[in-house]
Amino acid sequence: MTEYEAPSWEYFYELCVELGEKVRASGFNPDVLLGVSRGGLIPVRILSDLYEGVEIGVVRVEFYRGIEETEEEPRITQPPSVELRDKRVLVVDDVADTGKTLKTLKEYILSAGAREARIAVVYYKPWSVLKPDYYVKETEKWIIFPHEIRESIFKILRKGLSDGRKVKDVRKELIDAGLRPSIVDKYIREFLNK
Repeated sequence: MTEYEAPSWEYFYELCVELGEKVRASGFNPDVLLGVSRGGLIPVRILSDLYEGVEIGVVRVEFYRGIEETEEEPRITQPPSVELRDKRVLVVDDVADTGKTLKTLKEYILSAGAREARIAVVYYKPWSVLKPDYYVKETEKWIIFPHEIRESIFKILRKGLSDGRKVKDVRKELIDAGLRPSIVDKYIREFLNK
């Protein structure tokens, strides 16, 4: 059975600040903070508060080619929104899970002429093909981030129901992971009424 962790907004903020402090303590001074859309947008915004005056960019990497059809390898679908040549780039994301997105992105950034590319994530999964330069927590749990609660609840419900589980059992797991019952109930109702 999958275990879940659902950090609150406040705790996630604290983890992002800790991530920024780890980067600072290493002596790395990025010219660009590059947030990976979508999960890295919140952490990169928080880090930008710690790194005043540093350029911020966004890049999007995806694994799909159609509805529920996934690719074997990630594709950059929105190139970086800032110039990377001769820059020290800090790639920021919420999690290194398979690590394929971050590996692809690091290779792309270096091939685009960046002076250096380092990876910073809040959560790191031990099976990731790329170990980030900076991370705060290592876990094997499925993270239900505060910025994707609805999406996660829908995925977990879909999987649970397809495995023959009862809604009430999935609900209990979500609440045990730290989600508020009112939010869980709201999205369960929405899911069931679709």
